[in-house]
Amino acid sequence: MSVHIYMVRHGETYFNFLHRFQGWSDAPLTEKGIQDGYHAGTRLANVHFDGAYSSDLTRAIHTARYILTNNAASNFSDPTQLPDFREENFGAFEGISGEIVLTTLGAYKHDQFNNFSDVITRYSMADAMNVMAEADPFNLAENHEAFLKRIKHGFNDLLNQHHDGDNILLVSHGTTIRAVAEYFGRRDLSAISVANGAVMQLDLSADNQADIINFNDATTVF
Repeated sequence: MSVHIYMVRHGETYFNFLHRFQGWSDAPLTEKGIQDGYHAGTRLANVHFDGAYSSDLTRAIHTARYILTNNAASNFSDPTQLPDFREENFGAFEGISGEIVLTTLGAYKHDQFNNFSDVITRYSMADAMNVMAEADPFNLAENHEAFLKRIKHGFNDLLNQHHDGDNILLVSHGTTIRAVAEYFGRRDLSAISVANGAVMQLDLSADNQADIINFNDATTVF
């Protein structure tokens, strides 16, 4: 038993545009972000989805609606909201400029980073999450264990809701998508920043293993 998941990053938000860490905080989509959603929907227009889901954060919900507006092969207009597929909780770093966050993480790792991909490339996504949790003075940021627990629960929920061969739309978040890629054995992909509206295709099996078919795809018409 396996299901085919089209995992899409939400459209650009104002925090994305301003290079701020976003996490569980919610900034609205920019005009470009709205178009990111419609563009992803055009590329996915011919895929018949047996289920349509998003995280419960507004930017993901709205992106999913724009995708479904342009999807001609399915009958969904609204996604089912799954909190398990939220972005990582960055705790005290939410809304903070990326440069400040990277300087703080660099102090903890005794290293220097130009961007978040540097952290993941040199260490791992798991280590990046753990050091952010360690550096958060309010102890609000998720560590990797807490993050992974809810992601596993979310995938098990999808498997329980669907049948073999079902196509599933899942609108989520950049760090979440990268962490999922690492969890399923593709640390090389986790170091790649995911474009707004880009698709990761994965075939998820009943033993909670997955093959990643496509990653960070913002051009293919499926």
